Amino acid sequence: MLLSVCAWTLKSKGMTPDNPQLDRAWRIIENTNMHLFLTGKAGTGKTTFLKNLTKSSPKRMIVTAPTGIAAINAEGMTIHSFFQLPFAPYVPDTTFQSKENSKYRFGKEKIKLIRSIDLLVIDEISMVRADLLDAVDAVLRRYRHSHLPFGGVQLLMIGDLQQLAPVVKQEEWEMLSKYYDTPFFFSSRALSETFYATIELEQTYRQTDADFLDILNKIRQNKADKATLEQLNKRYMPNFVPPADERYIQLTTHNILAQNINERKLAEIDADAFTYTAEIKGKFPEYSYPTDETLTLKAGAQVMFIKNDHSMDKRYYNGMIGEIVTIDEDGFVVRSKDYHEDIQVEREVWENSRYVLNEQTQEIREEVEGTFVQFPVRLAWAITIHKSQGLTFSHAIIDAKDSFAHGQVYVALSRCRTLDGMVLSTQLGAEAIISDNVVNSYTSTLAQRTPNEQHLEHWEKNFFHQLLQELFNFSLIEKYIEDVIRLINEHFFDLYPKTKQQLLEHNRTLKSKLIDVAVRFSHQYTPIISSQDDYASSAHLQERIKQGAKYFAQELSPIAEVVMTLAFATDNQQMKKRVDECTEKLKLACEVKMRLLEYTHENGFQVNDHLKQRALLTLKAEGDMEPTSSSSRKKKQTEKIVVPSEIEHPTLYQAIVKWRLKKASESALPPYCIIQQKALLGLTNLMPDTKEAMSLIPCMGKITIDKYGDDVLEIIKKYLLDNNLTTKLPCKK
Repeated sequence: MLLSVCAWTLKSKGMTPDNPQLDRAWRIIENTNMHLFLTGKAGTGKTTFLKNLTKSSPKRMIVTAPTGIAAINAEGMTIHSFFQLPFAPYVPDTTFQSKENSKYRFGKEKIKLIRSIDLLVIDEISMVRADLLDAVDAVLRRYRHSHLPFGGVQLLMIGDLQQLAPVVKQEEWEMLSKYYDTPFFFSSRALSETFYATIELEQTYRQTDADFLDILNKIRQNKADKATLEQLNKRYMPNFVPPADERYIQLTTHNILAQNINERKLAEIDADAFTYTAEIKGKFPEYSYPTDETLTLKAGAQVMFIKNDHSMDKRYYNGMIGEIVTIDEDGFVVRSKDYHEDIQVEREVWENSRYVLNEQTQEIREEVEGTFVQFPVRLAWAITIHKSQGLTFSHAIIDAKDSFAHGQVYVALSRCRTLDGMVLSTQLGAEAIISDNVVNSYTSTLAQRTPNEQHLEHWEKNFFHQLLQELFNFSLIEKYIEDVIRLINEHFFDLYPKTKQQLLEHNRTLKSKLIDVAVRFSHQYTPIISSQDDYASSAHLQERIKQGAKYFAQELSPIAEVVMTLAFATDNQQMKKRVDECTEKLKLACEVKMRLLEYTHENGFQVNDHLKQRALLTLKAEGDMEPTSSSSRKKKQTEKIVVPSEIEHPTLYQAIVKWRLKKASESALPPYCIIQQKALLGLTNLMPDTKEAMSLIPCMGKITIDKYGDDVLEIIKKYLLDNNLTTKLPCKK
C-alpha cells in the first residue's frame, strides 16, 4: 500500500493517521483512472484531503467549484468560469458555440490546457446540477476529441449530499425535467455512462462528543426520532444572552435576517464608526467578494475572520470569532477568545485566478486576473447557514425554524464543535428537518460503489496495463495515414503519386512490423502483470518494456521521418483547411509516440511518470507545429509558402509561387486564375524550357501560355542555369 500523505498531514495536526478511507481515496486518484465521489459527514477531512492533493499529486489537475466562495475556499475556479459556460440551463446534446455566444468560444491556450489535464476536481458537488455536469462533459469530449465520458479525464467529486442542494428555479426545472430524473449531479447523463467509485469518510475530526455525533448522524440520515429532538431542544434558550467573555455567532436561514441583526447590533454600540473600502484591481467579479467591499466597524463589534493567517504566527483561522478592542482610520485590533491575545489585523489579498499553460515549461499554472484587498473579517453577530458551510464555530446560536432547503438544519448544527457550545433560539420540530427522498434513496446505494482492497488492486493493475497497451498501440497513426491517402484519392487525383505510394507502403509496414508485432508483444507483458503483485517494480517486466520501446521506436522512425515532411498545396481554401488538420493530427501522433517510446526505452515505465511525460510531449509537439501568438501566426500565413512533399525542386517552386501571388495581386484575381496548382507541380518537377515543352504540362493551355509563358520560362531558365540542370521534357515536334 502506498504511504498516505493525507494520513501524514492529519497526524501532523494532532489527528489520528489511522484512516483507511483516506488511504484508499488517495490510491484511487494517484494510481487509477477511476472516477471517485468522496463524501462523508461534515468535519471528516474532505477539505484537508483536497488541499493535500493539490500540493502533492503529480497529476495535472484543475480544481473547480460551483460558487465563487466555494472556489476561493478550494483555491480553484468556478465551473462556469473555467469551462466558459453560461448560467442558463444546459440541454443535453446542444452546444454553446453559436455566433450569439461567441464569448463561450475557447482560445487555443484554453484548448491545449484542457487536452493536457489528467484530473478534474469538483468541490461541493452536492450543489452542482446534473445539467452543469453534462455541460462540462460536452466541453471535455469536444476539445479532447474523445467519445469517452468527460473526454477521458478522471473526475474527483467531493461533497456531502446531506448538505446544501443545487439551486433550480421552477422555470428551469420545467425545461430540464424532460431530460433528468432529478437536478442532483448523480442524475447526469454522462456520469451514468461510466462507473465511479464512492468512498464515504467516517472518522470525524470536528466533533468528539459521542452524544452530539449521534444527534448529528440521525439528523443527517433523516432518522431523528422524538427522543433525538427532545435531546436537541434541551439547547433551546429563547432569552439567551451570551456571556461577555464568549463570542457567539447566530446562524439564520435568510440573508435579510442576518443583515438586520448585524446592523442592529452595530448601531447599538455607542462608539465612532470607521469605514474601510476594499482595493479591487483587474477582474474580480462581485459575486466572489469574500467580504463587504465597504466594511463599517466599531470598537466592540463582533467579527469573524474569513481567512486563515498564512504568516508564521498562525494567529487566526477561517471562522474564528473575536471582538474589536481598538480601532482607528488605519486599522483595528481584534481580541480572540480562543487564544486570549490581541491581534493587529492587516489587510489581506484575495486573488481571482485562471489556469493557463506556461509556454516555456508547458506546466499548468495559475494566472492572477484580479485582486481584492480588504481586512479579512466580516460582522459576525449573524451569518446565513449557506455562508457557514465549510466553517467551524466554538459557540453558535442557531435559528433554523424557517429552514427551506434540504440539508440546511444539518449544515447549521454541524458547524458547532460541541453540543454545549450550541444554543437554539427557536425550537426545532420534525418539520424543520427537510430531507430529500431522492437523496436518501441514492445514498442508500453508495455501499455498492465502495471499493475493497481487491477492487483497488484490480483497478491499479488495469490502469497500468491500459497505459502500457496505449503506448504500444499504433492504430491511431494507421487511421490518420489512411485519412491522408483518402484525401489524396478524392481531391488531388494524380498530383501526388509518389507521396501516395510512400504512405501506402509505410501503412503496410506499420501493420506488419508494428501493429501486428504489438499484439504479440502484449502476450509477453500481460501475463507478467497478471501474475505478479509487484508487477510495477519487476525488473524482468521493465527490461521487456524497455526493449519493446526500443524496437518500436526504430521501426516507427522511418515512417515518422516521411510523415513529418508531408505537405500539400491547393487553391481550394476549404480543402486546404481539411488537409492541414489531417496532416497535423498525423504528425502530432507520430511525434508524441516517437518521443514517448524513446523516453520509455531510457527510463522504463511508471504510471505517474508516463502521464506527466505524455502531457508535456503533447503540448510541446503542438507548440512546435504552430505559432504562439496571433502576430506570428499572421506573419507565418502571409510569408511562408507551403512546399508540397512531391516537389523535387523547392526553390524553383517557391519562386514561381511568389511570381503567381504578385501577378494575382496586380490583376485582382485569385492565384488559381493565373496558373492552377496542378500546373505548378508539373512546371516545377519537369522544368520546361520552351513554350512547346510547356504545352505538355497538364492545365497549361494556349491562353495561359500566351499570357504568362514568357514570365514563367524566365524563372525556370534562370534556375536551370544557376543549378547546372536541364529540362526533363523534350521540345514538342
